[in-house]
Parts: sequence; structure tokens; C-alpha cells
Amino acid sequence: MEEALISYQNVNINRDELEVLNEVEFNLHPGEFVYLIGKVGSGKSSLLKTFYGEVDIKNGDAKVLGYNMRNLKRKHVPQLRRRLGIVFQDFRLLTDRSVFDNLSFVLKATGWKSKKEIKQRVEETLELVGMGQKGYKWPNELSGGEQQRIVIARAVLNSPDIILADEPTGNLDVETGRLIVKLLHDISQSGTAVMMTTHNLQLLHEFPGEVYCCQDRKFKKVTDEHIPAKEEEPVTTNKEIDEVEEDMAVEV
Repeated sequence: MEEALISYQNVNINRDELEVLNEVEFNLHPGEFVYLIGKVGSGKSSLLKTFYGEVDIKNGDAKVLGYNMRNLKRKHVPQLRRRLGIVFQDFRLLTDRSVFDNLSFVLKATGWKSKKEIKQRVEETLELVGMGQKGYKWPNELSGGEQQRIVIARAVLNSPDIILADEPTGNLDVETGRLIVKLLHDISQSGTAVMMTTHNLQLLHEFPGEVYCCQDRKFKKVTDEHIPAKEEEPVTTNKEIDEVEEDMAVEV
């Protein structure tokens, strides 16, 4: 198996000196699609924030894309975040500029110089998320689902190794939310690992992935509880084939 993009062993997570999760064991590999479920306040968002250096880790072995999160220097945080795509529930688009300018701003901020290459990359990414004709629009001219697609476009601009999505369907209606998860699921098929928090358990059945739960300060894998294992196709034996052939011969 490929080396883990995220590797946590015996990690405790605190917020304001209050322990949120303890003894977290977790590995994330390329192309995996992972759901994170649990009640409000159970530690889901705190865990995601440790992955991009917003919440510190005091103990355990925690590595994200090769960075040791126990002693990550502030100056290295931007380098780490450029390899992550982060999708927020509340969009956080810049309202004073067009969709195209929202995305080109991100590329310029991460070191892209060529206007031609920036234009090409923005157009490619908008097509990827089904928004190829919307670059000229302003955020307030878009529906909630369209805005979330732009947020996902922003997250994948720099071809990240991992996308972290915190309740990406939380402000959307059921059908629009389903389309957003399908988009993220499709992106994972191309090799980008995706980890998303959700309260909509129906999605787990429609777009299967690994499932982890935060509960009572524990972090555990619960895939088998939510996604039934696929039944194996019955194997026909040679004896059964012979018996069928005999029956067919008798009928003739």
C-alpha cells in the first residue's frame, strides 16, 4: 500500500485545555474517500483543523504530508496548506470580485505568474466542477449549490493531495448536497484523498467510503456499522455445471 498522506498514532487533541479526542489512530491514503460523523461538539472540526495546523497537537505521532505536526513551524504552515484543499460550509468567497477573479487570486497568492497559465487553469477547474460558463458571475449571483461548487474549484486549483471538507452540504438542500458529494466522490477517484464531515448518513450508502466516528472523546472506525459489505457472487462449481447439462440432455 502507498505511504499514508496522514498518519496519526496515539494523538490527543485539546481545545482551550479541554480534551476533545484521545488516542486517535488514523491513516489516510491516496484516493481514499472518508466520512467523519458524530454529534455537534464531538471533535470532528477540531480533528480537521489539526491537519492544516490551526489546532496544535501536544502529544502522539502526527504526520501530514510528511510534516511533523507536533513541531511544525509557523513559516511552514503555508507550504502545508498549499497541498491541501479546504472546503468550508460557509463558502468564504470574496464578494467583491467575480468567480474567475476569486480563483485567479488563489493562484497568484500561491506563486503562479503567467496570466495565460492562470486563465487556463481556472477554466479547466471550472469545467471540472460543472461551472464552465459561470466565471463572469459574482458570488451573490449564484445559488448555494453553485457557490459550493466554486469553493470546491478553489480547493482543487493547485491539485492538492488531500481535500478536507467540513460539512460541505450543511447549508444546501438534500438534492444539491447529494450532487456536491458526488462531485467530491468523483474527485477522489482521480487519486485525491477526500475527508468530509457530515450529519447526513444517507450519503454513506449512496457514495460509499470509509466511515469514522467521533464520540465520547474517542475516534473509531465504524464503516461496517454503516455500509454493509458487498455480498460475494455465488461461485458455480463444476459439479453444478455437470448436473445442469445432464438435466438439459434429459429434457431434449
